[in-house]
Amino acid sequence: MSSSFSDSLSDGTRSVHAGLPAPVVGEPFLPGPVFAAPYHLDPVTGPGENGYARTEHPTRRALEAAIASLEGAPTLVFASGQAAITALLLAVLRAGDTVALPADGYFTVRAFAEGTLRDLGVKTILVPTAGPYPNFTGVRLVLLETPANPGLDVCDVAAVSAAAHEAGALVAVDNTTATPLGQTPLALGADLVVASGTKALTGHSDVLLGYVSAGDPELLAKVETWRKQTGAVPGAFDSWLAHRSIATLDLRLARQSANAAAVAELLLSRSDVTGVRWPGLPGDPSYPVASAQMRRVPGIVSFDLGSAERAGRFLSAAKLVFAATSFGGVHTTADRRAQWGDDTSPGFLRFSCGIEDTVDLLADITAALDASS
Repeated sequence: MSSSFSDSLSDGTRSVHAGLPAPVVGEPFLPGPVFAAPYHLDPVTGPGENGYARTEHPTRRALEAAIASLEGAPTLVFASGQAAITALLLAVLRAGDTVALPADGYFTVRAFAEGTLRDLGVKTILVPTAGPYPNFTGVRLVLLETPANPGLDVCDVAAVSAAAHEAGALVAVDNTTATPLGQTPLALGADLVVASGTKALTGHSDVLLGYVSAGDPELLAKVETWRKQTGAVPGAFDSWLAHRSIATLDLRLARQSANAAAVAELLLSRSDVTGVRWPGLPGDPSYPVASAQMRRVPGIVSFDLGSAERAGRFLSAAKLVFAATSFGGVHTTADRRAQWGDDTSPGFLRFSCGIEDTVDLLADITAALDASS
């Protein structure tokens, strides 16, 4: 689809048709994965559209077109979200640069900054997603993660981007939690989007995937050069699975968000649960910005059960809630984030609503909370 035609369509239609080739009689809607590393070369002139799978691959290219149509800019896919975000950081930053990272964002990014980036001479400053934000003078790159994982704070992408650009800094937004159907950071003023497609974008807990999107060809070319030279690309089947899964993104997000709204209200009604966060709640600290900036709020809820022991009892008693890390899948999952290195209390849970029927999910959570008290 052309970008102008795609922009006029609703989210569900855009998801179903994202990245599909023009119809050809006798061919499938979405071509199957191409399993090839080398391709035929012209004996004289060399490679055609595909030369070698690390640098060019038709299945990967179709997936990139699909994500690009949703994010609103050319896109590069990677073998995982971590591969994508480290590629962005290493392609953009140089010795002597300073990067601003979310203090409450994905902990592995902070660990990478405190190890590899520090060893390369890159300085890091940590900023809470909800602010206050410092003066960005002297900062090369500002990375935002909104809603933040796992605390679900939200920041005003347009306002922070304007302040960063005034100081001469680039802005990248981790769009993993929101997905491009929740918000489009490039339209809000960001220079780059980075995300883990492992989560809600593909949504079936069967693919590792990451991506970087950018409207500036020169900026994206730096990231692509990094990918070509390091080889952090997804395989053909993973790329095809991811593309197939995007078709149901709108439907999955709708049920997950509806479930999250109901779960959050249930948790708020319980005196034995504290710290309930969901940006879609009118009383949530993130609600004013989220309601203005986001087209939909994701299906992630966070709350505290007071202790690691009670959190364990709750997860053991639940029948529909799988104890697992990651989020955004069709199955409801939860995990205690302190066990992974997040700066959270021992009983803090990140709860990812799946697409189960709401009434069943609420009954299961109620029974598990009662059993764990």
